[in-house]
Amino acid sequence: MADKRQRIGIFDSGLGGTTVLKEMMKALPNEDYIYYGDNGNFPYGSGKTKNEIQKLTERILDFFVKNNCKLVIVACNTASTAAIDYLREKFPLPILGIVEAGIKIARKNTKTKNIAVISTKFTAESHGYKNKAKMIDTELNVKEIACVEFPMMIETGWDTFDNREELLNKYLAEIPKNVDTLVLGCTHYPLIRKDIEDRTKLKVVDPAVQIVDKVKQTLGSLDLLNDKKAKGKKIFFVTGETYHFKPTAEKFLGEEIEIYRIPK
Repeated sequence: MADKRQRIGIFDSGLGGTTVLKEMMKALPNEDYIYYGDNGNFPYGSGKTKNEIQKLTERILDFFVKNNCKLVIVACNTASTAAIDYLREKFPLPILGIVEAGIKIARKNTKTKNIAVISTKFTAESHGYKNKAKMIDTELNVKEIACVEFPMMIETGWDTFDNREELLNKYLAEIPKNVDTLVLGCTHYPLIRKDIEDRTKLKVVDPAVQIVDKVKQTLGSLDLLNDKKAKGKKIFFVTGETYHFKPTAEKFLGEEIEIYRIPK
């Protein structure tokens, strides 16, 4: 049985999910977290099949269960699109996805009902956001744009790429004129949010903000919110390199992290 002192598991194909973790740390600072960055199998959004993503994420859920997690956040839009229903069928603990959160926060912010989503190739081609929008609000019009190069560029060092502005302008130019809200449909993209906002007048929204409310609601309804007074602990596990991941995560989160490399 789950108890209040168990951890919250957060996973992504790499660094991107730290944007979700940061929001969680602000909202629920007393919770303990395990972050799993599957950077040894990065990227999920280009070149992997739905079945491959499901098998990779199943391994991660096994890891979280063995490490006493009471709730898991799929902090990866590609994994949410490809595997969340699959994972929910296999595991009994609450599993929350980032795509649903993205649609809900866009719906709150749009005045025209026309939104755009920048995402990975897999999320866009699978119509992860468009399909979820149909389930939540059939009046929403969703334009999905695959920014193929972005996850790798952000994961390996955005500022080192001379063509980053050219690519940003290219993809933002694909947004229809009637759109008023832009969803960051990959958890890596909030890491370059300022660059995006500098080039558009659209309302830019991050699904991570919305998913915090869902976590609070879910844990509260199950009486699983951690009631300890001390600040929570965070442990990071990655399946690839740590030499770039660690300093980048520390800079973004504003604190040192405890990190371990595990087999992929």
